[in-house]
Amino acid sequence: MQDESEATSAEELRLQALASYCILDTEQEAHFGRIVELARDIFDMPISHISLIDRDRQWFKAESGTALCQTNRADSFCRLTIQEKSTLVFRDLSLDPRTASNPFVTGDPHMRFYAGAPLISPDGFALGALSVMDYKTQEFTEANARVLAGLAAIVMDQMELRLRSSLDWLTGAASKGAFYSFARELMLPSPGAKPFVALISFDLDHFKQINDRHGHLVGDQVLTRVTQACRRTLRNRDVIARMGGEEFAVLLEGATPQVAMAVAERLRQAISAIDFGDLDVDLTVSASFGVAMASAATAHIDDVLNEADKALYQAKAAGRNRVHFAGDDGHIPDIRGVSAA
Repeated sequence: MQDESEATSAEELRLQALASYCILDTEQEAHFGRIVELARDIFDMPISHISLIDRDRQWFKAESGTALCQTNRADSFCRLTIQEKSTLVFRDLSLDPRTASNPFVTGDPHMRFYAGAPLISPDGFALGALSVMDYKTQEFTEANARVLAGLAAIVMDQMELRLRSSLDWLTGAASKGAFYSFARELMLPSPGAKPFVALISFDLDHFKQINDRHGHLVGDQVLTRVTQACRRTLRNRDVIARMGGEEFAVLLEGATPQVAMAVAERLRQAISAIDFGDLDVDLTVSASFGVAMASAATAHIDDVLNEADKALYQAKAAGRNRVHFAGDDGHIPDIRGVSAA
């Protein structure tokens, strides 16, 4: 049986996986709305929604038949669905001890029927559910359950497409969401030796001063040219993503710490060498870098990103415009020739 600490750790990983989709609190999107409308029509139910289970709340990406945008997690039926990780049906919510005292059952709107199919990510996390509900009891066949599960799989496909197709509108770098998608694929367990995965985190030094002195239009040009310079330096299969503002991350597959540090140094030099004379003769740009490595024990890309960010802050504290390796002493381990499995 899973103990409390294991359950807490598993839930934290699930929440990290959910956050990596960058979908919480986003605007309504028509393709998700069409799926809930289709579910209502197929099962002849008054309510359908796509819910995502956050730490303390159930948030609706799409809903039909209710004006709610979120509820407390403790009051949601979908939290039970993600625990089951399979289609869950309550033919009469008032008769099941798990739901009989739920405020949506005992009070308005007095729900009686619920069926939910979990939204399972490619790495096995139940992120939420596609659900249909009714104010009266209903029968729900195994064939119905299979159809609902199929629709939930389509929702998950749409979430994946949404993530993968995202590019930063300004620079053309990968978006934060796409970065997480690529990182997750690189870190999936594999039967053979796992390739080294390095992460470089960097941001532009004193970027606020650039915006304040030269204006945001010039700042935008700086971000675009920095991205272009980095792309010319990186391999085609390397991923550079804009994580927000002047912050960037680079994923390097098959790179040892030594190689990753060398790549980061080339990026630093490439950024320093950019000519901004056509924008302002006095404009120069530098960046600070942190480098970290994923390992077989790494649970999530956020763990690696946090380590790279710590190294980046150390680089800034040491004077900026430099590269620092993750670790208290900044020591670069020699793991060339060592299996990463």
